[in-house]
Amino acid sequence: MSAIKNVWVFSDKQDILAELCAGARQLGEKVTVLLIGNQSAADEAIKAGADHVYLMGELDDSRMVEDFLPTIEKLVAEHNPDLVMFGNTKRGKLMAGKLAAKRGTSVLADVIEFSEDGTCKRRVYGGAAISTIKSNAEVAIATVGGGVFGPQALDESRQGTTENVDFVATESKVKCVERRAKAGATVNLSAAKRVVAVGRGFADKEDLKMAEELAELIGAEIGCTRPLSEGLDWLPREYYIGVSGVMFKPDLYIALGISGQIQHMVGCNQSQTIIAVNKDKAAPIFKQADYGIVGDLYKVLPMLIEKLKSGK
Repeated sequence: MSAIKNVWVFSDKQDILAELCAGARQLGEKVTVLLIGNQSAADEAIKAGADHVYLMGELDDSRMVEDFLPTIEKLVAEHNPDLVMFGNTKRGKLMAGKLAAKRGTSVLADVIEFSEDGTCKRRVYGGAAISTIKSNAEVAIATVGGGVFGPQALDESRQGTTENVDFVATESKVKCVERRAKAGATVNLSAAKRVVAVGRGFADKEDLKMAEELAELIGAEIGCTRPLSEGLDWLPREYYIGVSGVMFKPDLYIALGISGQIQHMVGCNQSQTIIAVNKDKAAPIFKQADYGIVGDLYKVLPMLIEKLKSGK
């Protein structure tokens, strides 16, 4: 039986919440979700692994996600769970930090692994090393990103309880004066089983169509290194894989024209199978790849596509 008795979970992103529920199920004897939403969302949380759901209310024009923090603080103070996990979103990190400050402790940030004895691991020095840490606080507070536990199937037969709780108003409120739709990508790399990733080996943005064709043939999502999303703006930020981007555990990871610097590899090094194509035989990625092709991707990629199309 796990040494962590009661694990609480909160995230403002539904996909991360479901993953954290499944992960908390592996860690704790009882899983409780702090939920902003309705009964339907609570039912989904139970299917994902929750034993109990505190239903704190819904968002509206008068309430922002951050406004629910005093409600969370009150519940934590009353029940003293062993661990509170926040999704590693911008708002999740902000709320975790405020809750920790309120309780006179600090956050276990960017956790990538938990142990039954209460210790956890996180990457430091840009992913070059792993630090093992443990909270001495009565209630440990941690932020966990998508992809740490991996996607889990919902259990339609799971039973749990839901409790409506009173909303606690915040003393200093931020008012939302306007909302604008943000044009963004719909890709969910954290849940992808297969990923084709592109790097600086591509000379022109138009050449990415080859990688997209390969991805379509094998039913994969497209990902990229940081320079392609934040330097060249060839792909949206959501496609970036690495220490400050997406970290996941796909079944298959195909790296095209990627050198394999540590800042990138920490995002994909837990892939079940890694295939790399790079013309530099000394590229670091070959040290972590299960299969490697030393060659010009402009010659190798069309051949792979042709073979897949012909079925040979």
